[in-house]
Amino acid sequence: MYPIITFFLLLTSVPFLYAANSTTANLGYASYTGIYNTSTQLTVWKGIRYAAPPIGKLRWQAPALPPPQTGGGAIIANKFGNACPQVLSNKPGNNYVFISGNEDCLFLNIWSPPTSGSKLFPVLVVIHGGGYGLGDGTVDMSGFIGGSGSGIVVVGVQYRLGAFGFLASPEVKSKGVLNAGLLDQRFALEWVQRHIEKFGGDRERVTLHGLSAGGGSLLLHAVWTGGKDGNKLFKNLITASPWIPTQPYYNDTVSVRDYTNFAAISGCSSGQEKVFDCLVGKDSLTLQYASHLVSTNSPTSHGNWAWKPVTDGVNITGPPSVMLESGKVNGERVLVGNNANEGPLIPPNNIATQDSLVAWLKDYFPTISQANITNILAAYPSSGGSVVKGYETSGYGPGTAVNISQVATGQQQRCYNIYAEAAVICPSYWLATAFSKQNKSAYHYQYSVPFAVHSADLSAYWGPATENQGPDLVNAFRSNQVLPCYIAINRELTNAEIYGNFIINDNPSISIQDANGLSSLTPGATNPATNWPAWTENNPALMNLNQTGGVPYTAVSLIGVPVTQFRSPGLRNNFTRANAYAWEGGRGARCELWRELGPYVRE
Repeated sequence: MYPIITFFLLLTSVPFLYAANSTTANLGYASYTGIYNTSTQLTVWKGIRYAAPPIGKLRWQAPALPPPQTGGGAIIANKFGNACPQVLSNKPGNNYVFISGNEDCLFLNIWSPPTSGSKLFPVLVVIHGGGYGLGDGTVDMSGFIGGSGSGIVVVGVQYRLGAFGFLASPEVKSKGVLNAGLLDQRFALEWVQRHIEKFGGDRERVTLHGLSAGGGSLLLHAVWTGGKDGNKLFKNLITASPWIPTQPYYNDTVSVRDYTNFAAISGCSSGQEKVFDCLVGKDSLTLQYASHLVSTNSPTSHGNWAWKPVTDGVNITGPPSVMLESGKVNGERVLVGNNANEGPLIPPNNIATQDSLVAWLKDYFPTISQANITNILAAYPSSGGSVVKGYETSGYGPGTAVNISQVATGQQQRCYNIYAEAAVICPSYWLATAFSKQNKSAYHYQYSVPFAVHSADLSAYWGPATENQGPDLVNAFRSNQVLPCYIAINRELTNAEIYGNFIINDNPSISIQDANGLSSLTPGATNPATNWPAWTENNPALMNLNQTGGVPYTAVSLIGVPVTQFRSPGLRNNFTRANAYAWEGGRGARCELWRELGPYVRE
């Protein structure tokens, strides 16, 4: 669930100066020649096919092995593969914005540092977000790898989106597969296990990263088949703002309704004997347009996408809140993040009364009961609509995110925070708690740099940094300088960045230089990020990542409301430790309520 602008504008501009030397990888079914970039000193492979084109008889089927390459010679991997058909959510005006794509889109891209001898690097596989309807795997990772003191191989994966990836109904289950987009992701992870050593990567040291729907995908892979996969496909997870939309059962009224509407728009009447077979035979553009219309119009709830993961009863056996409660998860460790203001992008912006708030709750959670609504309203008490101009909360009060932020107050902010906690923040808490059990490890952070709206943190990780992300903050996430740092037993000398240390050393703790910022380093200073506390049920430790100082300026937020941000000179890191359950006026108790409501609201 990214804002649209994130996908189409968030690209790192790196000059590509190609050198004569290159590397060819023979995958058995095809050979690909990567391009060495003398500016970044990375070899990049674009457009590697990891699965057969999911077209014709392979529509809504499990991904299959790619066909053998025809013709002689290696494929020069200098062009990204096709983007999958895209689809927007149901927001005013979105039904007029049709974004086509190509169903032949199961490609991945690889960025690899120079290898030395037989040394293999840890691997980061990035699953893009976008509400399961938008995005691709082409965001340039050169800036992130260039900021790593030790090498990391990065893989960007594309997967089927919209109706092509998440069409659901009893007929789809009987004649095809459910959650085809998630199966694509897993097929790509299996590809990594088979082939990544040919690109300098260590298949036994794979970390997955996902933000928004990408983070939600990772959460579902963590509970896939009830956590019985173990470490087969990955070792660690980094889930930034894991978005969990309402997750219906494949045979729920909502799933069947959307399938029926999709078929009717495509020209496959529900009265036909073989609707699924009719859909398989339709031309791509007809299906793309039907996917677009169902997602961007009612009865799809405001701000939501029609096409998203469903409970299939086999791989995903229940809502995430239920599956995570057991603590049975795949992988060994998780680094979970959420942003301070996750809520504003999705709900309507005209919530002025409690009646309008209740109407939105019934729209977004179609299976909710009146008793559920009563419990939600009690957990999120309103301070009324006569609150002074909003400000950014500190997390400690007296003002809390329930009723106040830079973009809303009263009932509107009440709505934003209900959505933020139900769809993103509480799932991040549940995921961290699940990994704190059975001798696994979890770490949690909140990105609070104003204005910390959903996905605003992405540029801090991959670049280019926005002007409100100071050099010290970027240094902490992906330092571009070679710095001294600690060396522990069985650990490698790294550049001491949060993500890099977790990928390479299984722990996000960073050096004193990165934690406090090079410009503000005080000899002997301490910072909680230098000894990052693990999250446990009894001690749900949250690392609050913010800044202090700088020059204030006014910016227009993604929802069109002016907000105050800060830029250099003078920006310094301000990292603090907090109790996640006490945070924002007792957020932990509200998350326990959402866990109890999980079976009813399908989360």
